[in-house]
Amino acid sequence: MSGAAFHLRSPPSIGTVCGCRRIPPLPEREADMNLAVFLLIFSTAAQSGSWRPLFDGKTLSGWKVTEFGGIGTTSIEGGTIVLGTGNPMSGITWTGDAIARSGYELELDAMRVSGSDIFCGLTFPVEDSHCSLIVGGWGGSIVGLSSLDGLDASENETSIFMMFENQRWYRVRVRVEPDRIRAWIDDKQVVDADIKGRKLSVRSEMLDSRPLGSASWQTTSALRNIRIREVR
Repeated sequence: MSGAAFHLRSPPSIGTVCGCRRIPPLPEREADMNLAVFLLIFSTAAQSGSWRPLFDGKTLSGWKVTEFGGIGTTSIEGGTIVLGTGNPMSGITWTGDAIARSGYELELDAMRVSGSDIFCGLTFPVEDSHCSLIVGGWGGSIVGLSSLDGLDASENETSIFMMFENQRWYRVRVRVEPDRIRAWIDDKQVVDADIKGRKLSVRSEMLDSRPLGSASWQTTSALRNIRIREVR
């Protein structure tokens, strides 16, 4: 328009929107997110104790062969515990120092060497009771906790299907807290169970695995790197 002063305004700078509160540029936001992730990892590590091995890789020191009927041969081979195929079960039970009953993580590597059923029936203490994480049950693909309120891993809400390969190692980790049990297989979380007010137990077949043990069902399995640590 003639005679009128006309001034072009510069566009808002990067990180400013409509004159409102400044939004950090993308690289700055990425740095903040990376810092948050680092602090989360550091905080988690700081709340966990050091891992304590429960298997020396050479002997069954601290363990005994579980007295199931029809057990297979148990041996140590190349730093692993091999549980021969039982009729129907084979396993080992901890006889060493007392194990924490809450606030801990238990971890091991497990392999189904041959067969098609449970290759890691991991029984562990939870407060004044016990529970089992079943890996590869009911024909080879059920994962879950046995038992919650009298329902085993094939019946309660923790039951999932997961395919397993023979001759392959799987990292199994269980975390026991006062009101929750969590479990992972490799990097996949497979159990996140609120146990407050629930009745925990083990199936009758697993009673001899208490307080801590691993069992297989009509399957040859191998175990290694068994360890435990405190968590807070």
